[in-house]
Amino acid sequence: MNRLITPIALFSITFATAVLAQADRPLLNDSALPVIAAPSFAEPLVAPFVTAKGQWVPAEGVLSVVDIPAEKHIPVLHHKVGLASAVIELEFRWDGVGSFLVGCDSDKHVGRVVINAKGLSIAEDSVKPSHTIAQLPLAVKQGEWHKLRVEWKGDQMAARLDGSELRAQHAYLATAKSRSWLAASQSVKVRNLKISGEAKP
Repeated sequence: MNRLITPIALFSITFATAVLAQADRPLLNDSALPVIAAPSFAEPLVAPFVTAKGQWVPAEGVLSVVDIPAEKHIPVLHHKVGLASAVIELEFRWDGVGSFLVGCDSDKHVGRVVINAKGLSIAEDSVKPSHTIAQLPLAVKQGEWHKLRVEWKGDQMAARLDGSELRAQHAYLATAKSRSWLAASQSVKVRNLKISGEAKP
């Protein structure tokens, strides 16, 4: 068997490596931030994770979302660490019609990335309802794992979903943060969550 790497194979390997590096590159934060949390989802969640609404059930590396209709609110999971600069990386999927959100708060909501079957958007919360300041139409399919990276820094927020990027800037996004959060419909599952960040600008 010929074990030599052909020029075509070498190009393919190099191209695949370049694509991977491109997909993982920072959006707003120029350098790597300290990892704050990377739960295994093989055991119960502990502080500073706090369930605010619904149930978030970890098992075998996957976090499953369970809605509680009596709460009349989409399930929400808080991570109670305020980060001025942050990177939140994860994979999610939905097996039915739904939505998935990643956001940050002060004593009130500050900003959020919103994903549904029609695409990706970024909103700020200085007004009610929240004000969409950027959007990107995309077909986000059911039954598939999607890779998401969300970043914020200063008055900016950005997201990369399966290689497609969206950025937004608004003065209210610079509000001091007290926590980050995930929110999702019951059909959503999450894996490979990693939260990195710094408390100071």
